[in-house]
Amino acid sequence: MEQVQAYSSKAEDLLETISQPLKPHVPSIARFLIVVTFLEDALRIVLQWSDQLYYLEKVRGMPWGITHIFLAANVIMMFVGSFMVVKRKYTEYAVGGLFLVVVAQSIGYGLWSEANFLLRSLSVIGGLLMVLSDAFSKKKSVFADLPQLSERDRKTYFQLAGRVLLIFLFIGFIFHGEWSLARAVISAIGFVACIMVVVGFKAKWSATFLVLFLSIFNLIINNFWSVHHANPQRDFLKYDFFQTLSIMGGLLLLVNMGPGGISIDEKKKAF
Repeated sequence: MEQVQAYSSKAEDLLETISQPLKPHVPSIARFLIVVTFLEDALRIVLQWSDQLYYLEKVRGMPWGITHIFLAANVIMMFVGSFMVVKRKYTEYAVGGLFLVVVAQSIGYGLWSEANFLLRSLSVIGGLLMVLSDAFSKKKSVFADLPQLSERDRKTYFQLAGRVLLIFLFIGFIFHGEWSLARAVISAIGFVACIMVVVGFKAKWSATFLVLFLSIFNLIINNFWSVHHANPQRDFLKYDFFQTLSIMGGLLLLVNMGPGGISIDEKKKAF
């Protein structure tokens, strides 16, 4: 066990040395990746405005006029909220707005009952909670006059909720698709990494592994660029691709921030 810990410490030092040049840029990269799915979705709505109206009115039964307001509000909220998250301006409002977009779209498009969409959405929300926890460590709440937890406590709890929700995408991967020996091995390793993220044990290591895994997974599985423009499957793959990027952003923020106070890693530092 002592040898394992020694090798683990050496590997952590090596990873820290390799990642040092990128470290100052990781938070900005992570924030952009977290909101990239909202930017892509807003642009897609604008470019497919007529198709979106047709679907909401004819398929979902939404009244004319309400559909225009619904789409316009989503587009504005996604563009403005994403910009504020990247610029670190009014982060609480930005995250709240983007959270409302996730809820509104799941109801408006009738996707809330689809397991795969639900798991992905929970992971995206996890990334938004990581952004919120980061904001709490840098500025005071806009509700300073109300009784509340300390900034440190709120950051800790949002970090815990964020890292728990982030792993739901991988749960969807485990239970979705055909099984094979390679899939079973990858699922087992990934599941262990997810558990390590949740409990906060070697969280930076496990989150780094999941980022690398999702990078490969995204390029191989969600390769929308290889599908013809006329194929409806292209939009679904593109949507999944950018959502996965957002979840990777949340994991990168976890790598940068650490798992927070409610974690095994932090408890070990106390002793």
